Amino acid sequence: MKHSPSGAFCLPAALILLTACGKADHLGKAPSFTPNTQTPEHVAMLWPGLPIHTSPDRRVDQASLWSGERHSLLGDRRAVKKGDILTVVIEIDEKAEISNDTDRSRSGSEDLSIPHLFGLPQRADMRLPDGANMDNALSIGSTSRAKGKGTVRRKEKLTLRVAATIVDVLPNGVLSIAGSQELRVNFEMRELLVSGFVRPEDISRQNEVTYDKIASARVSYGGRGQITDLQQPRYGQQILDAVLPF
Repeated sequence: MKHSPSGAFCLPAALILLTACGKADHLGKAPSFTPNTQTPEHVAMLWPGLPIHTSPDRRVDQASLWSGERHSLLGDRRAVKKGDILTVVIEIDEKAEISNDTDRSRSGSEDLSIPHLFGLPQRADMRLPDGANMDNALSIGSTSRAKGKGTVRRKEKLTLRVAATIVDVLPNGVLSIAGSQELRVNFEMRELLVSGFVRPEDISRQNEVTYDKIASARVSYGGRGQITDLQQPRYGQQILDAVLPF
């Protein structure tokens, strides 16, 4: 059975086209923004929510400064329901340094001598070659030494603020949040993604929550564009690095 020579070039051509598709968005132009419709944040904002029960005389409550409404002068404007927006403050300035030093040594020695044993060593000496005797029948020595040293140094600093949306309210009252931000400068797109779970009581009066109060926090700060493409090794090189054992 003969194979068509054109079929041998189909697979490489398909791989090349698949690789180029990811960069075609910013080929000769700035990267395109990701549509902000039909995202989890957008869907959460479209959810009308449950109706708010008010007192029978609603006009009196609206005219009072001590009204419990969220839009009143003293109302609580913190995000509490699905579709509300809050600010996530990310201020990471951490430094870790770990140093381990191990030194272990061991030495052992064994000696066995049988100069007199009913005259047997002397009789054995007569049969042994010249220079050999049974005075020191057995001698064993061993020495081992191990030394290890390891050092880890890490330093991270990141300061960001991003608006996130409550995409769901869990049965226990915990809020599930998600936020995204895109900033395009010339031909480079910077992306910031944040998600996690927040307790309503951890949200400050300024409607802000710090990253250390977000459970299962996921923060991604990266980018895409022409400069990012130049900083990344080619796909062929990445494949070779993963396949070659040396």
